[in-house]
This record gives sequence, structure tokens and C-alpha cells, in this order.
Amino acid sequence: MIFGAHESIAGGVFNAVERGKAATCDTIQMFNKSNNQWRAKKLTGDEVEQFFKAIETTGVTVSVSHTSYLINIASPDKALAEKSFQSLKEEMERCAVLKIPNLVMHPGSHVGSGEEAGLKAIAKHINRMFSELKDNNVTLLLETTAGQGTNLGYTFEQLAYIIDKIENKGKMGVCLDTCHIFSAGYPIVKPKDYRATMKKFDEVLGLELLKIIHANDSLREFGLKRDRHEHIGEGHIGKAGFANFVNDRRLKKIPMILETPKGEDLKEDKRNLKILRGLVKK
Repeated sequence: MIFGAHESIAGGVFNAVERGKAATCDTIQMFNKSNNQWRAKKLTGDEVEQFFKAIETTGVTVSVSHTSYLINIASPDKALAEKSFQSLKEEMERCAVLKIPNLVMHPGSHVGSGEEAGLKAIAKHINRMFSELKDNNVTLLLETTAGQGTNLGYTFEQLAYIIDKIENKGKMGVCLDTCHIFSAGYPIVKPKDYRATMKKFDEVLGLELLKIIHANDSLREFGLKRDRHEHIGEGHIGKAGFANFVNDRRLKKIPMILETPKGEDLKEDKRNLKILRGLVKK
């Protein structure tokens, strides 16, 4: 299995790779710009060079970048939707510069316009983005969500609906978040429930679309549609649930990325990664 965590880019994108090495990651997820600002600081040649050098010297790969939380291409507000579109397009371009193969995004929130309208808006903007990025080689991943509020993407069918409307399907994929699907009502703790849930994923979306797994325990109980991450084994999914994932041979080449709370010393990442690795049957 390939294990890693989301690491901070504070001080420069190359620092995320160094933090990944310190946290014992095989691979990492990172933002490629500030996650709570629309404006992106230009990537300098020196910063990009340092980024590639950090990957070479540490051996830590960068599997995926995560979009800014401000982006909502499902919004019925035309100005916000356009701002979101331009930001998403820019993040795809920054991934290309940094040679990050995947960009994961929360599909969006319909904010009262209705689920169908929101899903159609997402597909429309993604098609437009691919049409404008002629030489794109980055795969856009839709993340499974918990279904909190008016957030979309909390069923496999909703993600399939979006992908079905995308013309460039070859550059689309899915990121499965364990906390999110558990909160959305997909059981994964008991082996038979896990098998049923993954069978459903395969039937609706296809396992070939699964590119990244976010490994997060759930602070809240099953099916409450609450997105609250907890350390591995300390939430309602528990070690038993994660043992199902790490011992599923079909997933052995899919990076499992932590998005759990941590301090600057990264001891929580180290502990969570040790637990995940310890669940793999020899």
C-alpha cells in the first residue's frame, strides 16, 4: 500500500514534500496555492526547481493536489461560479507546472438551486475547463462528500451523473473519503458491509475511476451527514473499518492520504500512518 498525508505548503510548495518525509509519508497531498484566498501567488522558477529537487532527494512523491475550499462551480450565483471556474482552471494549470498528476475537488454546493441544477452546472463548467485547457494532462478527481447542507457528491450516483456528462472522461476520476462515505450512509466497518459498499461503487462508477483514498476516521456516528474527521481508530469507523481498505488487494496501488488534525511536529501523522501500516496483514 502507498500511504501518505496532506501536508502544508507554508513557506513554499517544496516544504510540503519535506514535511511529508518528516511524517514518514510515501506520498503526499498538498494545496498548490493558499486554500482560503482567491489570489494565487505566482510560482517562481526557483520555487518549482526546489519542489522537484525535494521530491528527488526525499523519495516522497506528490500524488494529488486539493483545490481551494472557496471554489463552488455549482453555485447559482453567476459571479461566484465564474470566479470559481477561473480559480479551478488556474489550479489545474499549476498542477501541470508542478507535474502533479491529480487535482481533487469537492463537487460543490447547489445553495438552494436544487440538486439537478447544481450537478448540471458542475458538468458544464468542467467541460468548459477541459475545452480551454487544450494540452491538459492532469486528472480531475471528484471527491465523495458527507452530504452536509446543500453539498453535492454524497452518493455514487451523483458523481456518476456528473462524469457521464463530461466529454473528456479520460481525465476524470474519483477520490473516496472514508469519513465522508461513512457519514453519507455507506457502511464500511463490517467486512460484508465493506464488500457491499465497494461492489456498489464498482457498479455505479467503476473501480478504475478510483485514484485516491482519503483515510479519515469519523468523529460523528454513521449516516449523520457530518464531515468531522478523527484520528485513525479513534472514531466510529475504527481500526476494523480501515483494515478492510488496507487489505483489499484491488486498492494496493491507490494512495491512501490522511487528512486528520495535527500539530507542527507531525507526531499525529506519524502515529496514524503507523496504525494504518500495522493493519496490513503480512
